[in-house]
Amino acid sequence: MFHNSQQAYKEAIKSIPGGVNSPVRAFRSVHSTPIFFKSGNGSKMIDIDNNEYIDCVGSWGPLIFGHADNQTIEAIVNCSKNGTTFGAPTELETKMASKIIEMVPSIEKVRMVSSGTEATMSAIRLARGYTRKSLIIKFSGNYHGHFDSFLIKAGSGAMTLGKPDSQGVTENIAKDTLVAEFNDIDSVFKLFNENKDKIAAVIIEPIAGNMGLVIPENNFLDELRAICTKSNSLLIFDEVMSGFRVSKGGAQELYDVTPDITTLGKIIGGGLPAGAYGGKSEIMDHVAPDGPVYQAGTLSGNPLAMAAGLSVLERLNDDVYSTLEDISSKIHEGFQINIEKTGVNANLARVGSMMTLFFSDSDRVKNYNDAKKCNTTLYSEYFKSMLELGVYLPPSQYECLFLSNKIDKNDIEKIIDSNLKSLKKIK
Repeated sequence: MFHNSQQAYKEAIKSIPGGVNSPVRAFRSVHSTPIFFKSGNGSKMIDIDNNEYIDCVGSWGPLIFGHADNQTIEAIVNCSKNGTTFGAPTELETKMASKIIEMVPSIEKVRMVSSGTEATMSAIRLARGYTRKSLIIKFSGNYHGHFDSFLIKAGSGAMTLGKPDSQGVTENIAKDTLVAEFNDIDSVFKLFNENKDKIAAVIIEPIAGNMGLVIPENNFLDELRAICTKSNSLLIFDEVMSGFRVSKGGAQELYDVTPDITTLGKIIGGGLPAGAYGGKSEIMDHVAPDGPVYQAGTLSGNPLAMAAGLSVLERLNDDVYSTLEDISSKIHEGFQINIEKTGVNANLARVGSMMTLFFSDSDRVKNYNDAKKCNTTLYSEYFKSMLELGVYLPPSQYECLFLSNKIDKNDIEKIIDSNLKSLKKIK
């Protein structure tokens, strides 16, 4: 079934570390080898063995309108006829900036970059430069890209100075990152009290998407906003995943909490590499060339990415989100019924078209420690069963489904039926 993919992987590992250009693609957490794809259309993807799958990953978020979307392809092709890059300003960059400012109320000015990692690393540099403080608080289980300051987690669940979570990250960098627990405001208060007037910013995925989907509870985001305001620290929302995905204005619109800086990615590139960070003019004016905080990128605001992203953003309206909610809620409901039918220890978390099925004994996953208790072996078996049935899921228990509006009634029925068969098989 996967012979060509297995051969392609053997070739890839000869020239690419681990055979992949991003670790989650290696399929190691599901004890398998990667599937290599050759095409996609609408809700479907086809691998190099000609197996067809309903795609429930959507390139990790950007493909709201599915694969090979006609309007996006047309925008890219038309733009490419005028040149692919200039390393100089284009009006498309301004158009994209204006669209982001229109859709995300907290953003008054925005700087384009080429990835989510660039956006978050630039955001914390800006926060430090603006506040003239050095410490950053992040949350255990939140992923903000592979910049050194973010590759740090709490040891044994303790809220203390971070220790590097990757070789190559120095202790000197690690000591400037503090780690709190998601949905635990007391852990944040503790760090602020222990480091008075030293914390430049708190950075958070307002809807956590990198320990599986974890939903903020009990006014957690409101309380974060309050403590940052009181302490003259900035609140940074990493909406690389949730931005434009859960609503037009992202998680901050959904939960009515206003951050000082927002980082964006995924959807603003329409499937091409792009990212951005933005916020209040007073803060953004500290970025070079206007201010002393340096950040640059030769291909930032690449015209092809801007054209692709605009082709998506300009179509996002209430009808699109209503359709996504209808699709996602039906799948959610079907999965819930199947969990109850089979008696498998599992629970679901969903916000809009982002969703995770956790194989967990607890009623819900509310933080990193809960997520780490999930049965990853069971998820691995579930993933492989769904794959064989023609449904492509995230190859990790700790990632989200991202559903597109191209998933139709037949797709929904097949996804739910495959879920039932897989849960029965692995029970």
